[in-house]
Amino acid sequence: MSERLRSLGLVPFFIQQLADTSVFEERLGRVMSVQRSRTTVACESGERVVELSSALRLSAPIDRPVVGDWIVLDESLSRIERVLDRKSLFKRLGAGSNHEIQPIAANIDTLFIVTSCNEEFKESRLERYLALCAEAGATPVIVLTKADLVDDPGIFVDRARSVQAGVPVETANALDPTTLDGVRAWIDSTSTVALVGSSGVGKSTLLNTLAGHSLAATSGIREQDKKGRHTTTHRELHILPSGGLLIDVPGMRELRVAELDQSIAAVFGDIQLLAAQCRFADCRHETEPGCAVMRAIQENEIDARRLANYRKLMRENALATATLAEKRSQGREFSKMVKEGKRIKQKKAET
Repeated sequence: MSERLRSLGLVPFFIQQLADTSVFEERLGRVMSVQRSRTTVACESGERVVELSSALRLSAPIDRPVVGDWIVLDESLSRIERVLDRKSLFKRLGAGSNHEIQPIAANIDTLFIVTSCNEEFKESRLERYLALCAEAGATPVIVLTKADLVDDPGIFVDRARSVQAGVPVETANALDPTTLDGVRAWIDSTSTVALVGSSGVGKSTLLNTLAGHSLAATSGIREQDKKGRHTTTHRELHILPSGGLLIDVPGMRELRVAELDQSIAAVFGDIQLLAAQCRFADCRHETEPGCAVMRAIQENEIDARRLANYRKLMRENALATATLAEKRSQGREFSKMVKEGKRIKQKKAET
């Protein structure tokens, strides 16, 4: 394996998918950025802007190349012919009225969930990100920025650790490289890390500091409302000088969930364990007698906010999943109708 491909994160998981290893010479590459119709791919010989094959252009969004994907180019080296199987995929339900699963970034090893030590910090938002991370198949790390601007960052560390047991929490001043040793420990020479979080929490600053030079524009949180400004406008994969790769994901106003039953349950494992002790199997954890979850809340073992967010995510997930299933069913019925129409038309032509 060449050092160039290794620096791009090529590992045996992807190599074993290639029947013809001659593609190593030129045709194997990794998607570095996707901007509308422009897909930039890094190969052995350098970066090139390529198109999608006809089959990929007509495929569902989930099957098209996204940042982080490993791909195989055609012999002309101008078109993506194949997307290799992914070992992880960070995705969400499309924003607004778009009821399709939208891929965000592929083949991520570690997801840095970035939030700041101020009013922007929200446990409920972290729980949502953790559910999406569990579904993606990546390792979550909560990164608390602006720790130097508060008297006691330990308060925010404790709040972050309460969200899900066992999830690592790192604190940092994104402007000070000397505070990033804990963050850097999660990045090795072939690992791919994605930075996610609200706009203005310091993702771009963190990226620039880790890279040792400016890769992305930066902007702070507005003081009047603590809302962030969008500075990263598209997803891009960056190779770090010290090894490893980073993707800065733009802040997303909507982060809707769908088809995450098991992942939500993993994040709220404490509630799931208590629910198994309820008197009734179909307990809704409201006013039912013998509810172990409500008893835990009354005894301050679980925060009422946590149960409320669990219910909210489960309701949102159920509704979105049902909508997706209905849309797919309609799509299948329409496809059958089109095929039947073509069959009848062909039969008439033959007679």
